[in-house]
Amino acid sequence: MKIGIIGAGHIGGTLTRRFRALGHEVFVANSRGPETLADLTAETGATAVTVKEAARAGEVVIVAIPVKNIAKLPRDLFANVPHSTVVVDTGNYYPQRDGQIAEIESGMTETRWTSRQLGRPVIKAFNNIYAQHLLGLGQPTGSPGRIALPVAGDDKAAKAVVLKLIDELGFDGVDAGGLDDSWKQQPGTPVYGTDLDAEGVRRALSQAKPDRLPGLRATSSAVAPVRRPSDSGEAPESIA
Repeated sequence: MKIGIIGAGHIGGTLTRRFRALGHEVFVANSRGPETLADLTAETGATAVTVKEAARAGEVVIVAIPVKNIAKLPRDLFANVPHSTVVVDTGNYYPQRDGQIAEIESGMTETRWTSRQLGRPVIKAFNNIYAQHLLGLGQPTGSPGRIALPVAGDDKAAKAVVLKLIDELGFDGVDAGGLDDSWKQQPGTPVYGTDLDAEGVRRALSQAKPDRLPGLRATSSAVAPVRRPSDSGEAPESIA
């Protein structure tokens, strides 16, 4: 499969490595240009491209950049890209890093906001796991205690593609509902950063509460921030 990846940070770089090891053709881009990706491409055999080329290169396009940088992407990024192309969002909204985004602060899920910015339906995945765990903790199908990853989205066919890729990577995929349910796998929820198996993920999703924790609200700068995987250098997403 041809896979475009926008963002070469922790998650983008990890997915580049993992998908290339599985034999997929990967086209990876960042905000600084293809020439800055020489080390990653030499290591993996991926092809370094521009952001626009990455959006047009794959049957699947994964956007793995901070939420604050979504609005900086070209407005016509997905112009003339086939509607069959599956777009995946791996991002998490951290107001201390991303600044206040009014729509999200007012209750819109961050992935719904991302979808509107991109002008395309998206699937939410890969946002709740540490990059190092995504790199090294995959197991064969049927392994006891196999880590499971939640996947949310409105397009069942697109979601099925992502669930299949997750299985190839060595994880169980759990259907987490539609895109407006994606808040259940965001920072501060029971499934976030916990490496649960499929049963545990389903239970954690059912236990999620819609109120964002104080440290994840833009208006709560005096509150100690909620720890996120990036605090250990293993962010679910990094700068492009």
